[in-house]
Amino acid sequence: MRAVVQNDKNRARRGCLLLGCGAAALACSAVLSSCAGPHTTRPPSSQAGPGVTRPASGRGGPAQALSPQARQAVEHARLVAAARRWGLAEAPLTPPPPPRTKPEITARAGFEVSHQDDWDLPPVFTTIPTRQKIVFLTIDDGSEKDPGFLRMMQELKVPYTAFLSDYLIKDDYGYFRRMQSYGHTLDNHTLHHRYLPGLSYEEQKAEICGMQDIMKKRFGSRPTVFRPPYGNYNQDTLRAAKACGIRYAPIWNEEVYVDHWEYREDDQKMRRGDIVLTHFRGRSDWNGTMVDDMRRFLNKVTREGYAVARLEDYL
Repeated sequence: MRAVVQNDKNRARRGCLLLGCGAAALACSAVLSSCAGPHTTRPPSSQAGPGVTRPASGRGGPAQALSPQARQAVEHARLVAAARRWGLAEAPLTPPPPPRTKPEITARAGFEVSHQDDWDLPPVFTTIPTRQKIVFLTIDDGSEKDPGFLRMMQELKVPYTAFLSDYLIKDDYGYFRRMQSYGHTLDNHTLHHRYLPGLSYEEQKAEICGMQDIMKKRFGSRPTVFRPPYGNYNQDTLRAAKACGIRYAPIWNEEVYVDHWEYREDDQKMRRGDIVLTHFRGRSDWNGTMVDDMRRFLNKVTREGYAVARLEDYL
């Protein structure tokens, strides 16, 4: 036992030198006192729901040299430091593992179209059925291409889904390829972001299928998830989407801006499994940046005990 502890102490001291004084000091302290016995950290029962955990308090050692528990503690220390660097009140919560069995996704009541079920049209929904205290972040259009946003979300390990329109992204496909390389999903938001119910079936199909072709050419695959611009659609929209290979048409239950939130529900509360919308916008459109927008989003969901999960893991 002494030899093992001494080896971990030596590794921890070396890790402190490598990681620096801030986050690593927290990580090193746990290993140097590791004989104190096993410990667990639980989220406050009034905050985190089942399956959602606050990362253990900053304890552990160099990730590549220590136990899984110590590696987790080092990652938490890194996350705490990143949250502080980006001006968050606290580190984002860690989502639960993806479900082994995907939930059944159906159209939200009142959001169906004629022949929704017998024609097997893509369902329009605002919430994923789940008991976990999680929400899903989705970002629309692609107008603003803020490198700070990419760095922030990568450092904080927050998943999101981007719904893209070609007329806004074609000046910098590389920005979204970088986003994709970080593990985020890119989905269809039509070629030109037009009001689809005002178009014929063939025009809608051209908007959706045309964007499918762009997605395949620029990003490697045709998505199965599509969001109609403005959240507006009719039966022709869903028929056209299905013809283009779309299986799901999520919209949203809340929308976050740089300076406020908006809610679909009258009680103005988030619910488990809610899909949250924001946009790729910057100072030219909003009184702030995408980093400011994400700070507002993450502070609220974390404060209320929600973790941010990956939408595609539940579809």
